[in-house]
This record gives sequence, C-alpha cells and structure tokens, in this order.
Amino acid sequence: MKAITYTQYGSPDVLTLQDVPKPAPKDGEVLVKIHAASVNALDWHLLTADIFLVRLGEGLFKPKRNRLGADLAGRVEAVGSGVTQFQPGDAVYGDIEPYGSGAFAEYAVLPAKALAPKPPSLTFAEAAALPIAGLTALQGLRDVGKLHAGQRVLINGASGGVGTFAVQIAKAFGAEVTAVCSTRNVAQARALGADHVIDYTQTDFTQSGQQYDLIFAANGYHPLAAYKRALAPGGVYVMAGGKTKQIFDVMLWGWWHSRGGDKKLTNVMAHASAADMLALNELVATGKLKPVIDRRYPLHQTADALRYLGEGHARGKIVIDVYESEQR
Repeated sequence: MKAITYTQYGSPDVLTLQDVPKPAPKDGEVLVKIHAASVNALDWHLLTADIFLVRLGEGLFKPKRNRLGADLAGRVEAVGSGVTQFQPGDAVYGDIEPYGSGAFAEYAVLPAKALAPKPPSLTFAEAAALPIAGLTALQGLRDVGKLHAGQRVLINGASGGVGTFAVQIAKAFGAEVTAVCSTRNVAQARALGADHVIDYTQTDFTQSGQQYDLIFAANGYHPLAAYKRALAPGGVYVMAGGKTKQIFDVMLWGWWHSRGGDKKLTNVMAHASAADMLALNELVATGKLKPVIDRRYPLHQTADALRYLGEGHARGKIVIDVYESEQR
C-alpha cells in the first residue's frame, strides 16, 4: 500500500510517498481502508520538532516512528477476533495517534474502541476533519472550561480548524459567543453562529474593557496577563493552540497567574474518546455542528498540505483525499 513516510525531522520536504506492507488486524482491531485524513498542528510538531519536548518523546535526533496522520475516515475492510461493533463495509472515523499515527496512507489498523460510526450526513472528508479538532474544542470548552448556557464566551482564533468547531459547540451549549478572527473571516464566523465578531486587525479585545466568563484560545498570541484582564470574576482561560512561546507560557506560568484569585488560566490536551466522538455525532445529527474544510489535497501532495498548514492561515480544516470513489 502507499503511505507517507519520513525518517528525519525537518520541513515537509523530508516526506516521501512509499510502498509499505499492508497491515492486518489483530484481536480487537479493525483494518480501515482510508478514504480521507486531515492535517493537524500535531503533525507539524511531530514533523519539524519545533517544540523540543517532541524530541524527548519521539526521539532526540530522529523520529522513532516514521508515519504521520492522526485523523481518518473510511470503511472497515476487515476485523480481528472479538470485534462485534463493526463489520466490513461500515463507514467509520477516528483518531489513530494514540496507536502510532499513520493516517496519511491507504490503510490503517487501530483498536475498534478508537472508532465511531461516520455520521451519515457527512462525507468522508468532513468526517476526517472531526476527531482531533472537534475533540479539542469539545473537551476544552465542556470539561476544562466548564461551559454552561448563558455564559459569555470568546473564541480567539475562530477561523481555524479548532476554532470553527469551538464557535459552533459553544453556541450549541447555549453560550453568547464572541469570535475573534481576521477581516477575511468575519463573514464565516457569523455564518457559524457567532453573536459578535471582533476583527483583530482593527480591535484588541484584551484592551476593550469587555470581560468574558470563558476565553478559549484556539490560536493564542496575547500575553497571559492580557487574557487574565479580559476574564470576568470566576472566569477561565483555556489555551488550545498557538505559537510555541504561548504554549510554554501557559504550561509553565498558568498556575502562577491563577494563584490568589478566582480566575483560572490553563490549557487543554485533547484525548481520544469514542464516547466524545459519539457526542460530536449527536451535534452533527441535530444540525448544530458542521466541519469547515478549507483545502483538499491528494495523498501524494501531503507535503503541500503541511506547507499550507505551516503558513498559519487555514480557514477550517485541511483534508487529504486518499480514496475518492465515493463521497459518503
């Protein structure tokens, strides 16, 4: 089978398309013929090792694993013994990263517990866009941010993969949502349901005097003190992504800014969860959640997809089309 591989850290130029052995499912596992995969910031970090912690976990001088791609959607081709919830032909989606990555390929094997049925209303490309970004938004807002109806919620970075999900999920939970994005994405944020939209090229929300019960930073770039100033009493700031410095600031100093008061500054590290994917499915089924896809690339152009991701201007998700004979 064809798969994208790499043997050294670096730019997308180090990626190659190679023939690799087709895997076979073991007990409790499912073989999925991949129709689509999506690109995440995680792939960029694993490829470039721009965050030094990647080298500590993945290999100091070269990566221990040579495959990228976490999110996938496709059809079950075979199941291992003990698998009863899926059978060949079922349309599924899931997050393969906890099991070694490798979604940028024609096939993948992963535990049945890592998969969820693909929502019938979504194409494979749309379903592939859901797992990591959707789970990050859901778990960050619901579990870390303790979101509930009636709260004033600000989504910083509302036009990216995680941000577009966050706007919709916050609205589905009954929040009053303010989206922060660039000029070209204002209309998109309103279409996703944002009650208010701030164009960050014109207004710095941290200087406006307005305060929010929950700030979800899908793309954080302000100092932590500025975010804290924009929090209402009892408010929570949740960092889900941003520049390397921003990530380390909240990991190292979030506790310090949170001490001695009722405002909390923290981060979310999304985890794979079939139960939470079913929660996303319910939001999709009720029309409250729809993936936004910016660009699509064929498998052999995965390097181009990652280059585009690295530019930092994606409007929604970037998808890799692996097998396109059917859309649903």
